Amino acid sequence: MPPTGAPVSDDPAIGGLLDRARRLSAAGQDEAAKEAYLEVLRRDPGHFGALNELGTMALATGHRSAARTAYARAVQLHPGNPVGRINLGNLCFQDGDFSAARAHYEAALAADAAFPEAHQGLARALEALGDSAAAGPHWRAGFEGHALVPQRYRGTAPGVRVLLLVSARFGNIGTQLILDDRVFEVVALYAEYHDPAQALPPHVVVFNAIGDADLCGATLARAAALLERTSAPVINAPAMVQRTGRADTARRLAGLPGVIAPAIARIAKRALDASAVARFPVLLRTPGHHMGSHFLRVERPEEVKAAADSLPGDELLMIEYLDARAADGMVRKYRVMFIGGGLYPLHLAISSNWKVHYFSSAMASESRHRAEEREFLESMPAVLGPVAMRALTCIARRLGLDYAGIDFGLNADGSLLLFEANATMIIAPPPPDPMWDYRRAASERALDAARRMVLARARTPD
Repeated sequence: MPPTGAPVSDDPAIGGLLDRARRLSAAGQDEAAKEAYLEVLRRDPGHFGALNELGTMALATGHRSAARTAYARAVQLHPGNPVGRINLGNLCFQDGDFSAARAHYEAALAADAAFPEAHQGLARALEALGDSAAAGPHWRAGFEGHALVPQRYRGTAPGVRVLLLVSARFGNIGTQLILDDRVFEVVALYAEYHDPAQALPPHVVVFNAIGDADLCGATLARAAALLERTSAPVINAPAMVQRTGRADTARRLAGLPGVIAPAIARIAKRALDASAVARFPVLLRTPGHHMGSHFLRVERPEEVKAAADSLPGDELLMIEYLDARAADGMVRKYRVMFIGGGLYPLHLAISSNWKVHYFSSAMASESRHRAEEREFLESMPAVLGPVAMRALTCIARRLGLDYAGIDFGLNADGSLLLFEANATMIIAPPPPDPMWDYRRAASERALDAARRMVLARARTPD
């Protein structure tokens, strides 16, 4: 939950405008709320509360660039306010700028050495930067005694009470856009640090957002033990998520009709040399990382040791390379979400690079690629064909998760080339540029399906 920490203005008119902005925001009238916040800023351009809350509202509605602008302005004008530093640091961290995030968290602690959220953020940033030893004290200061964190609730009626299980050390499903803070009253529970003797907060449904089995195996086991104390319905039961590590998932899906899954082995880095590789090229990856980080393609035997040594961690995943290039030489990576038993196309990324991600693909520069993606989003069965569609249905059933997703390519014979399938897939709304308008309906359908699933589970216990 983004901290607020807004000081109260001495100007009654500004105070009234700020109250109005908050009421409009709570009522779901985002555009009117935005205008009310901007009116406060027209009268007082440096008002911290308005800048901070405008940024938080923008972030909650998927407008990350606007949120960054508001938070950065708040930090510029109020550099000693730890709340602004933490909010901007969180955004930097989410964008992968760990050094900038670290600087903001350190500045927040310089202003308030006991601020739990600043310790939490700094622990994550230091861990991401590879300094686990320095992160240790901040993990403890940030989470011990602070394992239960009520999230901001803006609704005007009693909310649907959700217990959100999360990991302090990454690997979580992004639920901010799913668990609308005007509908769902959420308490986050950091499973690693929760005292088992402490009662669970009131809830009618549990959403297990701990999604990365490779990174969070022990945390998932702890979460499963905690849930023995509740009879509420559970979305993405920890025991089911534990079975979705990359290597385990590839083995479980390899025998399904229409699925080509890579052979994946988890191997100690010290034991990895060319003799362990059956065929080149081969992919090497540090478990628990996403977005293409710490992920290499090795072309020749003599390159194996240097590549392995360049990757962090004591264990690596050795992954069979599946050539996903089509006849035009481009690699296509499709993403489909599995939500409540339904299939929801989310995006198609097209690139000349084997390691294709939407943010690094050629989608923004090539209108023909966007036209192809639009066809996929609007006519998925026709684009993928019957073999891949049947494979997707089988994969969703085999995973057995309430919320998950899959990244895949298509083979020349219409079968599905598995890249990964797990619970950590993000539903990210497209940027505000009109160029991406064709993608909005698909992402909103997926988000709406996830929201409806949570509501349905809350109303109909198992």
